[in-house]
Amino acid sequence: MKKISTRFKNLYIFNNKRFDDNRGYLREIFLEKKIKKKLKFTIVSSSIKNVIRGMHFQVINPQEKLISVVKGKILDVVVDLRKKSETFGKHFKIILSEKNSKFLYVPKGFAHGFLAMAKENIVVYSCSNYRSVKGERSIHWNDKDLKINWGIKNPIVSKKDKEAISFKDYIS
Repeated sequence: MKKISTRFKNLYIFNNKRFDDNRGYLREIFLEKKIKKKLKFTIVSSSIKNVIRGMHFQVINPQEKLISVVKGKILDVVVDLRKKSETFGKHFKIILSEKNSKFLYVPKGFAHGFLAMAKENIVVYSCSNYRSVKGERSIHWNDKDLKINWGIKNPIVSKKDKEAISFKDYIS
């Protein structure tokens, strides 16, 4: 497992080994000794092609996240919401897939979302804090100020994500 730094402070990509044979494959998703973080719970989401989930974050119990794809392929996107950060308001994108075995470690203070790119996509998130329904917030996935190129015009988006706030509203 190789840890790769990004231009965003404490945002890391991990290249992981995948062991394939005639039965399928085996791969590790989380090694505490490599990541050096305590993750309290893990959730799984399943999405069909062209679904966008995001841009989600927590204002109560902010979370660190470890994101991996066990089936399919996603365009994973994070936005730096740490107001004192040099990369505040900037986004980072990466393809995570079953085949490339990469995963992304996202520190507290980022909004997170993804575009499902395969017919079936299963994403695993391990989080450092429990989810707080009262603390959940979303910034609109195609906010004009964030300038995220998702590569899709008419994604499938939940009602909740359609009602997300703008980045300008978040700042104020």
